[in-house]
Amino acid sequence: MHDLKSIRDNPDGFDSGLRRRGLEPRSAGILALDERRRAAQTAFQEMQARRNEVSRQIGVLKKSGGDAQALMDEVAALKERIPAVEEEDRQLGAEIDSILAAIPNLPAADAPDGPDEDHNVELRRWGTPAVFDFEARDHDALGAGLGQMDFDGAARLSGARFVVLRGPLARLQRALGQFMLDLQTLEHGYTEIDPPLMVKDGAAFGTGQLPKFGDDLFRTNTGHWLIPTAEVPLTNLLGDAIIDEKALPIRMTALTPCFRSEAGAAGKDTRGMIRQHQFHKVEMVSIAHPDASDLEHSRMTACAEAVLQRLGLAYRVVALCTGDMGFSARKTYDIEVWLPGQQRYREISSCSNCGDFQARRMKARFKGEGEKGTRFVHTLNGSGLAVGRALIAVMENYQQADGSIRVPEALRPYMGGLEVIG
Repeated sequence: MHDLKSIRDNPDGFDSGLRRRGLEPRSAGILALDERRRAAQTAFQEMQARRNEVSRQIGVLKKSGGDAQALMDEVAALKERIPAVEEEDRQLGAEIDSILAAIPNLPAADAPDGPDEDHNVELRRWGTPAVFDFEARDHDALGAGLGQMDFDGAARLSGARFVVLRGPLARLQRALGQFMLDLQTLEHGYTEIDPPLMVKDGAAFGTGQLPKFGDDLFRTNTGHWLIPTAEVPLTNLLGDAIIDEKALPIRMTALTPCFRSEAGAAGKDTRGMIRQHQFHKVEMVSIAHPDASDLEHSRMTACAEAVLQRLGLAYRVVALCTGDMGFSARKTYDIEVWLPGQQRYREISSCSNCGDFQARRMKARFKGEGEKGTRFVHTLNGSGLAVGRALIAVMENYQQADGSIRVPEALRPYMGGLEVIG
């Protein structure tokens, strides 16, 4: 959510940020509505003050035996007009809030400019992409060959974009989630949370999924939304809270199923497990002091990278350009893992600094020692990692000529010592 006062103070800066997002300027229309609303508020205050003054004069006249009828008529007229002005104020306020709620966060000054993913900037690479002396297969061919990845059975149950995993592959996916969760909690200081998988409108609004992206979510007949990521419940745990500055940063993580309608991804990645309606993900969320959020962003990204390093998977880190960033982000680093079956890097984690954008929507604040007022916290979120995509990466990078899959050493303790899935 945007601060209306900051738009008043710097409309050109607001419009410049929108242009970097590829959007038209909006400050003039917003400020015109704001001016009308403030005029209505001024009129309301003046009418209230006049009503109080006239009411006082009526009392004086009545005590002295004077004729107060004209003043009484004026009060009656004011009582009729005041509700209309109040309603105008309410409607204008709601219109402004509705407009602001649908405008994405402004990009950070150092976020690269560009209209789409082709303008993202590679920052670094780690590891050497796997090379085989046989033709590399993609994960769905490997899974089918093992008899442990069933898309047809899932389609009979649920339709497209679902999968059934069996036996060791199912265990490998579970092992990946447990390994990631242990790494983030035991070594990186995140607190494990087991959150609800369904949330109300307010929570989805707080992190920016509503009102603009309702079509990307699944809604139940009770009015709840299935979470598209654990970012939603984790971040909203601090909604409507005033946090002691000394408690910052607050770091949380969760391993949950996630549910996405993929309404905006028709025709993309229709084969395999790359883009599913249901998938597991380890999510990291940080609630940080504004002065420390950039450092926290780098730290969070390193925590996600550590998973791939432990698994021995080659990857690269890219800074997303302004046209490719998510709605709530001011700056985003994507981590892309090498997939031999596709001969390309694919996103496996997205780590974003949202600044105070989400905090304003959910009223998450902190108070420093000796300070009278409060300030909004900064919120950050990142995948640590997407479990299904990590499964794909392990399968494709650890495949062998006979179609079997070696189990990375880091996962063997979670697999009962199993070394090869065949």
